[in-house]
Amino acid sequence: MRRILHAVLLLALGQALLGGAAEPAKIRIGVEGAYPPFSVVAPDGSLKGFDIDIAKALCAQMMVECSLVQQDFDGMIPALQARKIDAIIASMSITDERKKAVGFSERYYNSPNRLIAKKGAKIALTPAGLKGKRIGVQRSTINDRYATDNFKAAQIVRYGKQDEAYLDLAAGRTDLVMVDGVAATFGFLKTPAGKDFEFTGPEYTDPRYFGYGAGVAVRKDDTELRDRFSAAIKAIRANGTYKKLQDQYFDFDIYGATPTASAKP
Repeated sequence: MRRILHAVLLLALGQALLGGAAEPAKIRIGVEGAYPPFSVVAPDGSLKGFDIDIAKALCAQMMVECSLVQQDFDGMIPALQARKIDAIIASMSITDERKKAVGFSERYYNSPNRLIAKKGAKIALTPAGLKGKRIGVQRSTINDRYATDNFKAAQIVRYGKQDEAYLDLAAGRTDLVMVDGVAATFGFLKTPAGKDFEFTGPEYTDPRYFGYGAGVAVRKDDTELRDRFSAAIKAIRANGTYKKLQDQYFDFDIYGATPTASAKP
């Protein structure tokens, strides 16, 4: 009996020494709660939305216990690196820049990015047309980075939450907002507040900025957890769970096509 117990203890010690990035018993998932229809706080205080449902479905598929940790988007990666959370499911795009800091699963959806303006505004998306214009973006997002690099004639106004950017656009404090096209459609344009606004300009898909779809982010050394999330995404796509969840929010396949390196904005 002592020999068996000794062997078990040695095995556990060896796994601890070799495995440094062992999967946690309970996975803490960072979510936002302020990005409809992907993640919102319901009147009863519960978290709802496509990201929330996907997080729960992936945990069920992986047969692990998960807890959802609400977090501002710009604090997601720092919280992950500080081990306050173990994964991020918050419509976070898989970009080459972010991959320097975190690991990503395969994508679980993909959507182009768009500009929104007041109907009939006819703002020319040129240096001359954007001079003096104010463009709202959510801070630390791919839209923040793109607008900063490419709309230099405009003033970029940054917000902690996407809803704040919509509020200022509706109030006339900004002229444009740059946001994920699906989030904009269902979270603003199809709401009473967005009835006087519309998309303007092209779809923005350049992977140098916008990446290759939204994935689950984990710490770079948590490769086992990353691979389990990827396998779970494939599984819920194959068994019909993904479509069932998707159809509650969208009338199209949000999984989408993956942009290529030659895609143009």
